[in-house]
Amino acid sequence: MDKKNILSVKNLEKIYTSKEASTTHALNNLNLDVKEGEIFGLLGPNGAGKTTFINILAGTVIKTSGQVNVWGFDLDKNPRQVRASVGIVPQEVNLDPFFSPRKLLELQAGLYGIKKKNRITDTILRLVSLEKQADSYARSLSGGMKRRLLVAKALVHQPPIIFLDEPTAGVDVQLRKNLWKNVKLLNEQGVTIILTTHYLEEAEEMCDRIAILNKGNMVALDSTKNLLDKIQTKKVTVKTDKKIDIKDGDLESLKIISNLENEICVSYEKNTINIEELINLIKRDNAKIKDISTDDGDLEDVFLRLIKN
Repeated sequence: MDKKNILSVKNLEKIYTSKEASTTHALNNLNLDVKEGEIFGLLGPNGAGKTTFINILAGTVIKTSGQVNVWGFDLDKNPRQVRASVGIVPQEVNLDPFFSPRKLLELQAGLYGIKKKNRITDTILRLVSLEKQADSYARSLSGGMKRRLLVAKALVHQPPIIFLDEPTAGVDVQLRKNLWKNVKLLNEQGVTIILTTHYLEEAEEMCDRIAILNKGNMVALDSTKNLLDKIQTKKVTVKTDKKIDIKDGDLESLKIISNLENEICVSYEKNTINIEELINLIKRDNAKIKDISTDDGDLEDVFLRLIKN
């Protein structure tokens, strides 16, 4: 069964005009569809238009032109329903330090006009693993708990889509892994997740599909796997029993990254060299190979190439 589109964007433009500067295209003819239940990544350097896009859906930035449809609601005709269908987890931690998580969520539910009997505060606290801290002051929570509390706030009105804006910016590795786990659990509950990030590892780990934005233009939109398959460069590190004498271009597309006493690291294009040729080249001087490790490149390679072009 084909999943239906939960978010559909056609020819979306946002142009900022100012007297001093010329016009800036923050978003330039953006077209994309997000399917129900997927984790969708919006990638791009700072100033690529990711936050502008989120703010248009949040209702804090007015689009210049184009169509946006969320959960069947048109942004022009039903802006309130669009906002109600989206939960946004901001980058900055903006919590009142003297409220407890439970109090904050109850307050948020009140702002959304959710009646007492329809609130799911305890469920949400469990979902983000804060039930034990439900009644502690927010200021006593750790950094990771505060991040999870922001996610909880965005879930109060039970939106079908959650936007995470740079969810792990400035967060240590352990915490990042924990947040990923939480986001995946949410997704398993049926929430569609859209996340902006400039950590390529995050996109690779989390996202089913990825759109790459640069200066307001979409430069790629594909499944994570297809984007990774496009990478042609392979890196190989070989440990040997003596120094190897090879140089750039001994094989077509071969580049020497480093050549130490007992270890050589090279890169090459997958379509011009197979690894056997490389091994034969290294063994040419009767060197013994002790260990080989290969690296197929990562999204960073795709990213840099797309943004360069």
